[in-house]
Amino acid sequence: MILVISWIAAPYLLGAGTVLEFLREPDQMSLNRRERITKRVVDSATPAATKYVVWDKDLAGFGLRIMPSGRKTYFITYRAGGGGRSAPQREYKIGRHGEITADQARAEASKLLGSVRLGGDPAGDRSDARSEMSVADLCDLYLKEGAATKKASTLLNDRQRIERHVKPLLGRKRISAVTSADIERFQQDVANGRTAVKRDGGDRKRTDPVARGGKGVASRTLGQLGAVFAFAVKRGLCPSNPVRGVKRFQDGQSQRYLSAKEMGDLGKALMDVPANAKGKNIIRLLVLTGARKGEIEKLRWSEVDFGRSCLFLGDSKTGAKVVQVGAAALECLKSIDRADGSPFVFPSEGDPAKPYVGTPAVWRRIRTEAGLHDVRLHDLRHSYASTAAAGGMPLQLIGKLLGHRNVKTTAQYAHLADDPVKQAADRTASATEAALKGQSGEVVSLRKA
Repeated sequence: MILVISWIAAPYLLGAGTVLEFLREPDQMSLNRRERITKRVVDSATPAATKYVVWDKDLAGFGLRIMPSGRKTYFITYRAGGGGRSAPQREYKIGRHGEITADQARAEASKLLGSVRLGGDPAGDRSDARSEMSVADLCDLYLKEGAATKKASTLLNDRQRIERHVKPLLGRKRISAVTSADIERFQQDVANGRTAVKRDGGDRKRTDPVARGGKGVASRTLGQLGAVFAFAVKRGLCPSNPVRGVKRFQDGQSQRYLSAKEMGDLGKALMDVPANAKGKNIIRLLVLTGARKGEIEKLRWSEVDFGRSCLFLGDSKTGAKVVQVGAAALECLKSIDRADGSPFVFPSEGDPAKPYVGTPAVWRRIRTEAGLHDVRLHDLRHSYASTAAAGGMPLQLIGKLLGHRNVKTTAQYAHLADDPVKQAADRTASATEAALKGQSGEVVSLRKA
């Protein structure tokens, strides 16, 4: 026998506390509705046991999703690609209610749906952006593949600047989202010391870019970042270099040149001050060759060619190079006794298999005696170049003497090389002034003079 229970009598027969399926909380489909989404409608949309959507009746595809937790989210749905019902359906989240208003969400939805009608795909674009490489990822790729030809010491400086300054300030940004304004702000933040690290016990070198901020560090780090983005453009990872066109701070590294008198004071101090002979000879060679400190300290006898008056350096800041040296430098090298079993011209006191590294300590004593308190060892290289420039030597030739790969590096001495031009201008102006006064004026060539 089949028992039939009337739906009217069911509550009485089964008990008032029993709820049948047709009397449960309405499902999502029954809660979904169409209204014009306004602040009043959004505020009155109360959460239910299941999520549901209020669709806007005026703007097709624009909706408000209400979750059981009470969270309300504005979104749009559309079919990408303009293929009608056969095209894939996409959903794009505009934002949560509270973060944006109903009117702001409607305006954004209208703009997005308008772009869809023109073939756009907002959800696809957002997905691409999320999968795009970050600045931190780009820097890692650059260090791995874009700087393979750099020396280990140069690569170490690059890595320090990237880890200390670039990644903390820009690392999380997507590379296509970085703008010139971001770069300008980055440079200012580094200059202001936002990423600087205080010395902990004095174990950081003074020149360590990790330990300092300042305009000089900011400028050099910006140059490093420009190289990273240039690598990205070359690889097709981003369309343009946002660093290009951003004016960098002046580096702040001094260009100190010794005058003739100061050079004489230095020579006298080298003669008079009792100090390590290796350190004093290294300083003499720095003055006479314009080489870098490390190039002379690590100089090997196998790299010295007395017959051709040159040094064949196997390792320098710019890689292997040839340094032409004059007679005075060769005489200095000839006066040095070779240490038994050491390949170095200036071997370490404790271990002949290692080079001497005590030049800075000797230099501090020498410059104090000479009264050159603001002169660095590297300024001896500048002084060598300035002497050549003041003598009328072309910048291109000076660059070859110093081993510069880029003519821009040598251009810092251009103002010194201009002295003959200034002399010619003075002579021409004097002759012209004489002619204006009715006097005879003759322009005499500099060579004849």
